[in-house]
Amino acid sequence: MWLRLPGVPSLGLRFGLRAAQQQLQLMRKRKLSGGMEEEAKRKAGYMAVDNHVQNNQALGIGSGSTIVYAVDRIAKRVRDESLKIVCVPTSFQARQLILQHQLTLSDLDRHPELDVAIDGADEVDSDLNLIKGGGGCLTQEKIVAGCAKEFIVVADYRKDSKSLGEKWKRGVPIEVIPMAYVPVTKAIAAKFGGAAELRMAVNKAGPVVTDNGNFILDWKFNNISDWKNVNVGIKMIPGVVETGLFIGMAERVYFGLEDGSVCFRDRCSH
Repeated sequence: MWLRLPGVPSLGLRFGLRAAQQQLQLMRKRKLSGGMEEEAKRKAGYMAVDNHVQNNQALGIGSGSTIVYAVDRIAKRVRDESLKIVCVPTSFQARQLILQHQLTLSDLDRHPELDVAIDGADEVDSDLNLIKGGGGCLTQEKIVAGCAKEFIVVADYRKDSKSLGEKWKRGVPIEVIPMAYVPVTKAIAAKFGGAAELRMAVNKAGPVVTDNGNFILDWKFNNISDWKNVNVGIKMIPGVVETGLFIGMAERVYFGLEDGSVCFRDRCSH
């Protein structure tokens, strides 16, 4: 027996009744999971802002989907509490978020010392080391984080790992000067193993180009434990601008959990 289900016209032709029902169940589960993940991001972002943003601060504003919720919360508190803050973005996306919420936009020329920087992460290990740069903004994100007295990370439960690479399978992003991407690719593989691949754009022909006009390599690694020395070693390769390894930088990470709660870990507890 074949069945054409409303709203899913191709399923009945491709599968039998049971297969179509299983596919619908999977689609519903994914929708519920997506809503749970967004709620986890929202709660982590809100708690980070409530705990760390105060009046008369200069803030670093990170990039990515979780930061959207943090900026929403900052804007609401500015309106409700008449906070006087300035915001330094890490990317074009962050800059647009700041402007859309009518927050005061600044830069590191005017505010080279920041009170707090809030950003997301692609993965966080048990020592609060991070992989960042899935969105390609790693260099500016690291500069802004390095200028802050306190670097706070917000994430959902999917980003929490015991060791880097456990959940994030796309590799460590590495920003490189365009003319050097081939020699850098070979040098990384020779020195540290694994494979580094040029990140290609989705909606344009050619590679991803960063806000700085550079290329991104994604390095898929094997069995790395000494991340501090690996990070330094990669940065010493001529042509490397920056890595997506944020080692010993985060003071605290907030995780939005599946049950609707939020937990956090501090660097000093390790």
